[in-house]
Amino acid sequence: MTTRHEDGQIRVEQRGNLLLIGIDRPEKRNGFTPKMFSELAKAYTQLEKSPDLFCGLVYAEGDHFTAGLDMPKIAPLRREGKPLLPEGEVDPFNLRAPLRTKPVVIALKGICFTVAVELMLASEVAVAADNCRFSQLEVKRGIMAGCGATFRMVQRAGWGNAMKVLLTGDEFTAEEARHMNFVQDVVPAGQEFERALAIAERIAAQAPLAVQATMNNARISLGQGWQEAYAKIQSTQQFLYNTEDAKEGVQSFIEKRTAKFVGR
Repeated sequence: MTTRHEDGQIRVEQRGNLLLIGIDRPEKRNGFTPKMFSELAKAYTQLEKSPDLFCGLVYAEGDHFTAGLDMPKIAPLRREGKPLLPEGEVDPFNLRAPLRTKPVVIALKGICFTVAVELMLASEVAVAADNCRFSQLEVKRGIMAGCGATFRMVQRAGWGNAMKVLLTGDEFTAEEARHMNFVQDVVPAGQEFERALAIAERIAAQAPLAVQATMNNARISLGQGWQEAYAKIQSTQQFLYNTEDAKEGVQSFIEKRTAKFVGR
């Protein structure tokens, strides 16, 4: 019998061109520890660096996504100003270099506090079970959200909606999260993983370089404006038109078959 580590673990499984990333500490409602942050960053790095991985799917074991941080284990590091993520590994919140270029879909359920919300906001597509209980509750603990919620919520929901969530720490539902553009799909509890998997598989079936270029151009528009994003399109298109995948896209159209993309 395998002994489980008391600080939890992050499970990874390659399924075709997908990387499944599982948060696995259900006995503690998946409360995040330094060990789990480190392993999560390594999983995202694996996704980013593996040429045969086109999309990631983040999910959680047990009934809840996460109750947030295991504060007795996290607080000492934060008091000393130490990072939770190893240098050189990809940041799951995509806030510092090396930035992630590949898409991530996330499946949420049950309790989804603090870090769950920020992982959701950092993902490309989020699927929520209808039993989700979201909360960005740091102000109730004398601290603030530190992994992107303070600006990503404003981008998605507008100032007033974001401040209502951030300044009260109050819970909000899956439908409210969809209304604020935090999640894209709400499904009956128990169906969130399969729905997220179907979306991830659809993304992974597309040309990966084109997917990454699309994401990058959209991010440029957010940070630098649409004019800067538009200025990049011609050179990016020229690169894409000369890839093997673009040739396969044309050939599959001519032959009336499904394209088989390789990421080159």
